[in-house]
Amino acid sequence: MARTLQKLSDTKIKSDSLKPGRHSDGGGLYLNVSPSGSKSWLFMWTPAGGKRREMGFGAYPGVPLASARKKAADYRAAVAEGRDPIAEKAKEAEPTFGECADKFLALMEASWRNDKHRTQWRMTLTEYCGPIRTKRVSEVGTDDVLTILSPIWNSKPETASRLRGRIERVLDFAKAKGWRRGANPALWRGHLKNVLPARQRLSRGHHAAMPYADVPAFVLRLRNAEAMAGRALEFLILTAARSGEVYGAEWSEFDLHKTIWTIPAGRMKAATEHRIPLSSPALAIVKSLHELRLSKFVFPGQRPNSPLSSSAMEMLLRRMKTDAYTVHGFRSAFRDWAGDETGFPREVAEAALAHRVGNATEQAYRRADAVEKRRKLMAAWAAFCGAERKVHGVQFAA
Repeated sequence: MARTLQKLSDTKIKSDSLKPGRHSDGGGLYLNVSPSGSKSWLFMWTPAGGKRREMGFGAYPGVPLASARKKAADYRAAVAEGRDPIAEKAKEAEPTFGECADKFLALMEASWRNDKHRTQWRMTLTEYCGPIRTKRVSEVGTDDVLTILSPIWNSKPETASRLRGRIERVLDFAKAKGWRRGANPALWRGHLKNVLPARQRLSRGHHAAMPYADVPAFVLRLRNAEAMAGRALEFLILTAARSGEVYGAEWSEFDLHKTIWTIPAGRMKAATEHRIPLSSPALAIVKSLHELRLSKFVFPGQRPNSPLSSSAMEMLLRRMKTDAYTVHGFRSAFRDWAGDETGFPREVAEAALAHRVGNATEQAYRRADAVEKRRKLMAAWAAFCGAERKVHGVQFAA
């Protein structure tokens, strides 16, 4: 490259004296003047052991001389470090942390069979990471990570620890994509371990479940909620299904004439098809939504042809001041009620939850899913939850 820099001037560039061709400003920067008089910038260099290369980066005066020189300086630095300016220019534009997290989730979620896993990842990276979601992913530093983790590090140690690990994964993903350099600010060992206290490990317990005696009053409150999340949560309670199964429910899975919801194996935790007999109030919810259907999803989200947000029901619990309990905990409430208040066999209650009972030999002989026995169980559960009412304008028999 030429050693002399800044050979050109704005006055010279604006004049009509420049002939068509390339005019050097030095350091690999050229102003290209076409036969028609239009002017644009070129950067030219010869990599070690390679052939001469060139790249354009804008027209004059859209890219003024000062900006062209700054870009050329950046390109010279890249060449000096052995990097390829053309490849770097073509690289995908750097996203914000939120956009990067969404890209990471879109890539990874297909390999996660556990619906709860998907929901928790998306919820934590959305709800807790609000302060950095609009920040360029290359600009996220240790102080940003601490701003997110410090308020919950002692009060919610399990959540904070998982959140730290998820932020670390997203930032590692950004580095692999070329959007970041250097150490990961969410790294624990040798980094955050030195500034955050060791967390108190909690013994593993069950999902916080609402006592089943309180469920009927809660369902009544849900029926006064207009949000789609309210319909989804009530349907989840009545069917004892998992949240991911409800979020992803599609109309093609429902036989409204036979009142059966068939969840394909690919959407089940145990990778086995699961049939759920619909009680009258559960069917009423589905029918009311069927009349207004706008997409393939029974519980549609705000975006076209997309399901309800994977954190919608949890957020509804918080708005209703019942976030001491979890969405998944309603399955436990159902199971406790079935065991304490009914005479239905254990195997029927477990089948309603899509749990496998017994050893491999027992399972091989018990191929039927007891759907008609479960129909009676789900009707009894619906009655307990307050089925003797109209549900969203639809009357049904108890």
